[in-house]
Amino acid sequence: MRRTALAALSLSTALLPLSVTNAAARPAADAPAKRTPTPEVTAATVNAFARAANTLFTDRTTALVEDSPPGRTASKTTSAPGTVRLAAAAAKTETAALASLHETRTRLAETGEAYTGSDTEVTVDSVQVRGRTATAQVTEDSTLTYAKIRGDEPATTAFVAHHELTFAAAPDGTWQLTGERLTDQGPRPLNAPVQMAAPAAPGAARPSDVIDAPRAAITYPAPARAKNLGTGARYKYAAMATYAEKHWKYYNSAYRQYGGDGGDCTNFLSQALYAGGWKQVTKAGSEYGTWYSKASGESLTWIGVNEWSWFTQTARRTTPLANAYQMDIGDVLQLDFDKNGSKEHSMLTTYRSASGVPYLTYHSADTYRRSLISLIAANPKAAYYAYRS
Repeated sequence: MRRTALAALSLSTALLPLSVTNAAARPAADAPAKRTPTPEVTAATVNAFARAANTLFTDRTTALVEDSPPGRTASKTTSAPGTVRLAAAAAKTETAALASLHETRTRLAETGEAYTGSDTEVTVDSVQVRGRTATAQVTEDSTLTYAKIRGDEPATTAFVAHHELTFAAAPDGTWQLTGERLTDQGPRPLNAPVQMAAPAAPGAARPSDVIDAPRAAITYPAPARAKNLGTGARYKYAAMATYAEKHWKYYNSAYRQYGGDGGDCTNFLSQALYAGGWKQVTKAGSEYGTWYSKASGESLTWIGVNEWSWFTQTARRTTPLANAYQMDIGDVLQLDFDKNGSKEHSMLTTYRSASGVPYLTYHSADTYRRSLISLIAANPKAAYYAYRS
């Protein structure tokens, strides 16, 4: 397992250098307390923020790895001015997050999934300072190695996630990490603690002239539903998987991105389907009868989760699967996280193990070969929709 040196430190006690200019001798115990000026955010500060974030997310990823310690060992360090530490309230939240991830690891092990190693890297994309508060946008790039329990698992799963970290300048001249927030849409990353489901919002109204897909069961193993992937197949399913696994992390610049406009998941899915032979439809007699991407823009059915489903079901591009574990390469999974009847996320199956476990690749948050097992473990109350393409 590859980890940085800082990853072994406990953020609740670890202090990271902010900048040389901010380091000063601690005043004597009997000296009057003085409020220091707001610390400057220098290149060294940004480095410190990145190291703190790397420690945070490496600890989370490591919590999923088999035989990892049940908790972090506090490093015996001494406090000093000009440093970054995890604030007390944030430390409590992180302790609960790690406990949740250890429970996730246990649940996954019970269903036959585990990881033998992990690697996490974090970069700081931008920092904004307002008064004594700094907000950093960071990108986390994590990879986990699958344990060979059934023997047919892929080598790794990986994801790129975006977070917003908040730092507060304390009166003694130090920075404290006070909060973390995931900014991606779609399923939470593999190393994110399980959250309570939010109250369901009203679902999207279904037009009267479209066919809606039925929910799929998520019991394992599923009844056999063989798919022709070779000669005579309707589409080039291997090409779909190849496209998705090439561009899950490095986006294809020939297409627009919709990461900030409801998520890029269905846009990315449509690109992969097109790469595998789906034909675009630019004219139709109904609003949801088209499916295209061109210079002037994309159809709603190309980029919208529900709209894609309505088009593909009505146009007979897909057929529903009774069980999500029946999915094979080139098949599609959609999730309705709060079961309000409105689907919120789309994914493509790019690998299927011989023992019948599909692995999904998708955008928002950008993910490579995540097992259906882990998606269900993280979203046990969601509704699942599986499509044969």
